[in-house]
Amino acid sequence: MSKKVQTDMSRSDSAVSIRGVTKTFEQWQRDNTRKGVLRNLLKPEKRIITALDNVSFEIQKGEFVAYAGPNGAGKSTTMKLLSGMLLPTSGELSVLGMSPQKQRRAIMSHLGVLFGNRTELWWDHPVIQSFEWKKVVWDIPDEVYRLNLAMVTELLGIGDLLKTFVRELSLGQRMRADLAMLLLHSPSLILLDEPTLGLDVMAKRQMIEFLKQLNAQSGTTIVVTSHDMDDLEEMARRILLIAHGKLAFDGGFADLRNELNCTKRASVQFHDGSQREIDCQDTGSLLRELAQLDGVADVSFTQTSLEEGLANLYAKWKQVG
Repeated sequence: MSKKVQTDMSRSDSAVSIRGVTKTFEQWQRDNTRKGVLRNLLKPEKRIITALDNVSFEIQKGEFVAYAGPNGAGKSTTMKLLSGMLLPTSGELSVLGMSPQKQRRAIMSHLGVLFGNRTELWWDHPVIQSFEWKKVVWDIPDEVYRLNLAMVTELLGIGDLLKTFVRELSLGQRMRADLAMLLLHSPSLILLDEPTLGLDVMAKRQMIEFLKQLNAQSGTTIVVTSHDMDDLEEMARRILLIAHGKLAFDGGFADLRNELNCTKRASVQFHDGSQREIDCQDTGSLLRELAQLDGVADVSFTQTSLEEGLANLYAKWKQVG
């Protein structure tokens, strides 16, 4: 699969810059057999895991970017590096012109982070108490807090949740409350790791529409990971595809469909009762071919889904290790 990496971008307009970043982890190996236990004591074994391998990309301010790949590809590791939760083994990172390693506190005042399987809300307190706690700890000005609270309450529909204990919220309600909380300090960049994880159709719809509106109207830079390609394609305009810790693709969704050979198909029914299937890479050539047919009674169109194409690609990657 070809790699399309954007270069020559202005660093002054850069929200995220990753240059030659590698991140490795040490994993201690354990063997519970008798000989293995003794070996663990005398000569413990460890394995080096490379989560990111010389990764480089840049995201401009105001972009809405999808960051996708199979499990274990390095997506969450990247998010943690950008937010300063982890340090790179080598390479350079810049977030809003600052170093996550050296200026984490300054970055966090402009950054919002949401992990789908975690929450910053206080479990045994009403939602609004968590919000007020953040206002005090983050020193959010009264006017900024008031305006942002009103905005997220209306747009995310959490007005009836503010006085509800967090432990009594459904997953979808908690995710909306978490998203509202991370926006209270007006971040210019937000990192979302699986924000639609486990949400029902209505909750997912509300989350997606809000994020699209936030990006379009406020110019907030958004980087989002998800395994749901339909969600990513609807939200983002650019996708970074990572595999085995390496950047495999950087471009638009239309380009990705071409790379994956997601063909368009027309099912043609004729007046004599016969039927014909026509596959084609682009709509124009498909329509030209249909125009040359006689006796067409009906035509229905389908297209290989992006998710199906990526599933096949992930399977191939798994086979080659």
